[in-house]
Amino acid sequence: MTNYLPGTASLLEDLDKKLMVLLRDGRTLIGYLRSIDQFANLVLHQAIERIHVGNKYGDIPIGIFVIRGENVVLCGEIDTEKDEKLDLIRVPVDEILAAQKVELEAKREKDKLKFKAMQNYGVFFNADAIHEDF
Repeated sequence: MTNYLPGTASLLEDLDKKLMVLLRDGRTLIGYLRSIDQFANLVLHQAIERIHVGNKYGDIPIGIFVIRGENVVLCGEIDTEKDEKLDLIRVPVDEILAAQKVELEAKREKDKLKFKAMQNYGVFFNADAIHEDF
């Protein structure tokens, strides 16, 4: 049984393991954890950015990537056996980027409709805070 290490110190056990890191801006990074400090700043080696759209995904190679701890939302080790059994289809990067663009445009249109509906009900926002193109 390993000793319990609170906070970022618990990541010391994950050094040299393959991790998935979800960032505050929504990006998903996968790579080998090479370094961590007291602020939860991470260094990923052989890192990729994985983009998911529906049941398809594409990987963009990044190399070495330094992540400020304040940008980490979620971090965990990847179980390679389970990863291989997932019902996901790998597609080329250009295809997944095109699919992501379509998905983002659809989300923007949906957000615009929500915003207009809320305005009709008397709820007002700073539109710039939601999307720049309102």
